[in-house]
Amino acid sequence: MKRKLISSGSTFEQEIAYSRAVVDGKWVFVSGTTGFDYNTMVIKEDIVDQTEQCMQNIEEALNQAGSNMSDVVRVLYILPNSSDFKFCWPVLRKYFGEVRPAATMISSGLSDERMKIEIQVTALIKQ
Repeated sequence: MKRKLISSGSTFEQEIAYSRAVVDGKWVFVSGTTGFDYNTMVIKEDIVDQTEQCMQNIEEALNQAGSNMSDVVRVLYILPNSSDFKFCWPVLRKYFGEVRPAATMISSGLSDERMKIEIQVTALIKQ
């Protein structure tokens, strides 16, 4: 299988020279994804809203790759404020409650101060 590049249409992808996701064989690598609505390039202020939008963006990338959330094997959460992480948990359970991928959360600055969370996933297509 050839390498396939997935785009969300985000201006970030073209400006920074990366893909939303890369499919290589049965592996799908989804780039760090933020709470921007990539259709409007608007980001809500609330961390819960941003987390929900991150997950919708990731789900869309996985779907374009021929994958879905149940294929996710690893997830990385990056938050500038680690104390905000607990507010994200209900959204994360909604998407990963049955999947339960290996996960890591780190606290680090993000490229835009409006961003309160960034999520990166790796999936292995089961089909």
